[in-house]
Amino acid sequence: MKQKLKYSIIQVFKAPFFFIAILWIVKLVEILCELSFVQNGLIPRKISGLKGVLLSPFIHKNIEHLINNTLPIIVLGGALCFFYKKNYKQIFLWLFFTSGILLWGIGRPNFHIGASGIIYALASFIFFSGLISKNTRLSAMSLAVIFIYGSLFWGLFPTHQEISWEGHLSGFFSGMIISWFYRKDGPKRKKYQWEIDEELEEAEEEKIEIIYDYKKK
Repeated sequence: MKQKLKYSIIQVFKAPFFFIAILWIVKLVEILCELSFVQNGLIPRKISGLKGVLLSPFIHKNIEHLINNTLPIIVLGGALCFFYKKNYKQIFLWLFFTSGILLWGIGRPNFHIGASGIIYALASFIFFSGLISKNTRLSAMSLAVIFIYGSLFWGLFPTHQEISWEGHLSGFFSGMIISWFYRKDGPKRKKYQWEIDEELEEAEEEKIEIIYDYKKK
């Protein structure tokens, strides 16, 4: 039992830790080699800036910036892997590229870097998926997202000039949009016995009506 639980935990957090490892490797290369990858960030509405859709989430201003993004990615990424075991990779890729493309379209003409847009996309996806599916466990996770990362809401507004609030907003809308497209793929809401009984009664009534109409003709 313990071995199975251990395996499940490893499976849930394997992908988020792998993503975080890449972020830290990139930052360590910058520090050790005395480099700066900021020039590879996303520049809105410039063809040359399109490479930033792929590269910018892996680039961070400093260690503090990276630390602030590490824990939310692990928590929210783990939640995505747990509730969407079969297609979390596909969902993550859609969130990743949709948030980047939206940012390319609406952002200020500056370099945009960091994985905070991914964080907003994950948080938004989990939150709206919980509302849409009406699954108690996913809804509880949605409430946990609001409680733990409730301050993320203020990041959607231009409160700080140096923060890419457009990236946050792009991530938020990406999560909302993608959650709608995957509304049927999430964990199903557990049905109570009385709901099952009602469905059976309705099915029986429909069957009787069909037979009656057939005989009538």
